[in-house]
Amino acid sequence: MTGHPHPTPAQLGPEPARPGADPTGSVPPQVRVDPDGPGDDEPRLHVGDVEVARYVVRPDLDPKHGPRPYLHPVRTLAGTPVTDALPADHVWHLGASLAVQDVAGTNLWGGRTYVRDTGYTWRDDHGVIAHTRWRERTPDRLAHVLQWRDRDGGVLLTEHRRLAATPVAPDAWALDVDYTLTAPTDRDVHLGSPATNGRPDGAGYGGFFWRAVADGEPVTFTADADGEQAANGSAARWVVLTGVAPDGGAYTLVFTGLGLGDRWFVRTAMYPGVCVAFAFDRPAVVPAGGRRTGRHRVLVADGVRDRAGVVALLAAAEPA
Repeated sequence: MTGHPHPTPAQLGPEPARPGADPTGSVPPQVRVDPDGPGDDEPRLHVGDVEVARYVVRPDLDPKHGPRPYLHPVRTLAGTPVTDALPADHVWHLGASLAVQDVAGTNLWGGRTYVRDTGYTWRDDHGVIAHTRWRERTPDRLAHVLQWRDRDGGVLLTEHRRLAATPVAPDAWALDVDYTLTAPTDRDVHLGSPATNGRPDGAGYGGFFWRAVADGEPVTFTADADGEQAANGSAARWVVLTGVAPDGGAYTLVFTGLGLGDRWFVRTAMYPGVCVAFAFDRPAVVPAGGRRTGRHRVLVADGVRDRAGVVALLAAAEPA
């Protein structure tokens, strides 16, 4: 999967029919549809009959924690959890989510803001990424519209997001995440990170972020390199995280879908996490009236896979 972050004119097609009703008028049993209201605030994604992820749409969180929709728990087909949320070390890490620390001066990541020549500082600059309406809700697909808002409720970006769960193998499935971020017509929107704001140690996080869960330090590798230092900041085609969950279940996560200019942000020693970083070492810009698109795939597998096993998994996930 590849991302396409280069800005292009915002030309969204016609909006699909309001989700929840198919041609027969039936609704999946686990989805409650309210045409004018929020509907189910925690819909689930399924692969066949197996629930593999919960989507927390409207988290009730302190603004300092970067409220935003997030996936948690995400599980393997055998039921092993592979995400963490609200961990004690970084309470604002929320499962799998889109989050950026500096969006035109607004912190949409949570926690302290990195300030050049000062360091991390608590500031009253936290915004929210808010769900506004559904476009599709089925057992294996979710699509909705969101607004990235500043602390006063002003709209920084409008987002169209789609999530899909598909089977890959008897012990593996794929999560597809794609989105379009559109800037207002009257101003550019700059995206930054602690690294672009002066932090010197490769902390270029911010983008599609996955906070994993692991009992002990997990293992990370790419097609041709091993370890956190090699993976962090790389533009490898894929990055793998393997670990053991607290319940004892082993898992493998395979991340793909860097866009042009994106880099991988990877942590294993301090905490287990992988991010498609939008502004790893230089700011990104969504120009006025333009858009930034991303498309990522995460393969979620039971057991520990080596490189050969990952290559086989990637091959199995390719369309026939």
